[in-house]
Parts: sequence; structure tokens; C-alpha cells
Amino acid sequence: MTYANVALRAAIHDALRADGGLTAALGGQRIYDAPPRGASFPYVTLGEARLVDASSDGGETQEHLLTLHAWSRQGGHKEAHGIAGALLQALDDAPLAPDGHRLVNLRFSVADIRREADGRTYHAVVRFRAVTEPVT
Repeated sequence: MTYANVALRAAIHDALRADGGLTAALGGQRIYDAPPRGASFPYVTLGEARLVDASSDGGETQEHLLTLHAWSRQGGHKEAHGIAGALLQALDDAPLAPDGHRLVNLRFSVADIRREADGRTYHAVVRFRAVTEPVT
């Protein structure tokens, strides 16, 4: 059986790659676990994850706190905001099917958009909360 966090991350990656709005905002399917050296901007990376036991009855219900990162070097904050919005459209309440698990919900939590210290890179940090339980 696949661990819920691994299965959910794979389902999110697949959903992002299949989303036409995000692909258009990025100019291609630039969604990475870790960007390749010299990756073209803009792109999205799957970031940090926190897994919490959410069982109330000793079951295997899990809460996932997920972070996605969008990186931009064009158009100031506008492009970064657009990509953050595309991530929200692609994932908020999306009907994903993580292998071996049922997605109870997937909800947008918070987004922060800022200019990085280099003065030319904009970084959107977009967080989601999900709950999964095993398929029995």
C-alpha cells in the first residue's frame, strides 16, 4: 500500500500537470519536485509537507499541510499572483484520487507573494490543507 502522503503528492503533481490554466500561466508543464539546473522561469515546485494524525477513533485518517512554490522573474508581482491563482483553481476542492486512499477534502489555506532578495525573482508560497483516509 502507498503511504497517504506519497500518494497525495503524486495525485497533486498529476493534477497540476493536467491543468490547462496552470500550464498556460507557466508557458508549459513546468511543475517540479526539484527544478532542473537552469530551469526556465516561471515554474512551480512541490514544497514542504506536514503530516498529522487526524484520527478520532484510532483509524488512519491523516491531515496534510502542503506547500507549493511558484517562481517568477517577469512582470513583477502580477505573474506570481496569476500563478498562485492558477494553483488555487487547479487544487481547491479538486476531486483527486490518491492511490489507496480517499481524499476527504483539499482546501486552500493561505498564499504569500514576495520579492526575493535578488530583487528580480518573485516567489509565491501557496498552502493547502488536505485530509485523507485509507480505502478499505
